[in-house]
Amino acid sequence: MAICAFIGLGVMGYPMAGHLQKAGHDVTVYNRTAAKAEKWVSEFGGSSAPTPAEAAKGAEFVFSCVGNDDDLRSVMLGDGGMFAGMDTGSVLIDNTTASADVARELYAAAKDMGISFIDAPVSGGQAGAENGVLTVMCGGDQDAFDRAAPVIDAFAKSCKLMGESGSGQLTKMVNQICIAGLVQGLSEGVNFGVKAGLDMEKVLDVISKGAAGSWQMENRGSTMVENKFDFGFAVDWMRKDLGICLEESKRNGARLPVTALVDQFYAQVQERGGNRWDTSSLIDLLARG
Repeated sequence: MAICAFIGLGVMGYPMAGHLQKAGHDVTVYNRTAAKAEKWVSEFGGSSAPTPAEAAKGAEFVFSCVGNDDDLRSVMLGDGGMFAGMDTGSVLIDNTTASADVARELYAAAKDMGISFIDAPVSGGQAGAENGVLTVMCGGDQDAFDRAAPVIDAFAKSCKLMGESGSGQLTKMVNQICIAGLVQGLSEGVNFGVKAGLDMEKVLDVISKGAAGSWQMENRGSTMVENKFDFGFAVDWMRKDLGICLEESKRNGARLPVTALVDQFYAQVQERGGNRWDTSSLIDLLARG
């Protein structure tokens, strides 16, 4: 079993770190709000540290799961950052959804210090994190991935190396682009069915077995019919992710007309106070107008 550190105990990181500890790894955690780290230790064991650098000290594998590019730089760089505490030859696995640019930047900085860096954003949402069945998309060097993959398996059902540094983040962008279009299509279909007077539970049961079936339909269809959104992947987070996608598309020349439109729909959800609603709340714009 490995000596690990986990930086960032949010909705995703808290259970992910827990799965590492339950798998037999020795985990030290850091969280900006110390009380959250103390709660984690009382629930799972392990230990906590007052800074990212101290949490990372002596760890073979250091995980991070924070908010955005700037958050990453703040917990990795500087005297109290993870890099300052990590040993030569250790591996940093970043599970944050961030830009490919910051992944490449941190990969280069880590390499200069003799540290391996893997960008490894995840998909599967809060439920996937809690159940230890996330999909992990990795970018980086093969040897570092081969060392880290058995440890990542503690919270993953699928873990693949997608290519060089930044490839994990680019793959996550594809994931979010696909989800945006799927949720809008599902919202329009469900709203249409309701307006047509159909029993939508029956409709969803039937069409989910055919070509229209998707994870979103299986996991969000019924709650969309019931207008329940106070759970899941927040609209604020999705807008952050879609913003990354749209910025990257400007650089690579990909056209994202539907993604740009759905991003603006999410802006309208935010305007009506749905910042923390699940992404399936797109249907609220259709149901309530």
